[in-house]
Amino acid sequence: MDPIIFLNAGIATGTILLFATLGAVLSERAGVLNLGVEGMMLLGAMTAYSTAVSTGSPWLGVVLAMLVAGALALLHGLVTISFQADQVVSGLALTFLGTGLSLVFGEGLTKAGITTLLPKFSIPGFSLIPAVGPIFFQNQSIMVYFGYALIPLVWFYIYHTRPGLHLRAIGENPGAADAMGVHVLRLRYVYVFVGGALAGLAGATISLAVSPGWFSEGTTGGLGWIAVGLVIFAQWDPLRAAFGSYAFGALRRFILDVQGPKELFGLANPFFYNPNFGYFLQMLPYAFTIIVLILGARSATRRRIGAPAALGLPYVRGQRGK
Repeated sequence: MDPIIFLNAGIATGTILLFATLGAVLSERAGVLNLGVEGMMLLGAMTAYSTAVSTGSPWLGVVLAMLVAGALALLHGLVTISFQADQVVSGLALTFLGTGLSLVFGEGLTKAGITTLLPKFSIPGFSLIPAVGPIFFQNQSIMVYFGYALIPLVWFYIYHTRPGLHLRAIGENPGAADAMGVHVLRLRYVYVFVGGALAGLAGATISLAVSPGWFSEGTTGGLGWIAVGLVIFAQWDPLRAAFGSYAFGALRRFILDVQGPKELFGLANPFFYNPNFGYFLQMLPYAFTIIVLILGARSATRRRIGAPAALGLPYVRGQRGK
């Protein structure tokens, strides 16, 4: 098992998590918890794949996936921001809705065959860097390179721009932000849409970049839930989110690859001869996600790890101090 190969593939899988996690970071920084990431990703994957199949344009598929998933997120925003419904319940409902819509409108797509995919290429010079080059810059999808550029952009936006300051303000103290003239409700809608669009981009990346052009009900494979947990693991920071995304991507790939060879380091591979070991390995990322979500649900823990103070709390314009 070549570590360069599985790390290279892990970066591709990590890019999916990166888009979804950064979207959730922006939404939650604005104070809106969205547990519907899995549903938005699945709807985005279906939209991107079906569009590419019918039009032959994967780029149009990516754009429509982002718009459709963003529109679904706006429904969550309407329910939680305007109607002040419970954000956890609404997010879970959004997952079921997105999953249901993707399966209804995506019926028959499993037989559509391979469609045109987004381009893959190596970056001259960078791909020749020993150890690092073959992992990060060799034969990667254009979406992977876009992910590299997105990380510093989101970090700089949050911490070093005035709109980023407003974003942090509406998530920490929306009453004070409102008093300073920041339109809290409008901005929350904007960031909920952006978070949904990035989840849709993550779904499009699965069906048109990482996987060989296909769609089914198992396309996302629970990656949306891992992204939700990664937000807490990253403490709502885009750089930590990037590290966690790529680390989990490499871990998922390692779990798949380690079950292939009959021998590991000259010894019989227990994961090859006993499938139960493989099932245990596949369970680990999701078990970690559940643990992180449980810890993140405790208000004391959330304060300790730096969660936005107003996360999950509805806000009515004009009510100061909330």
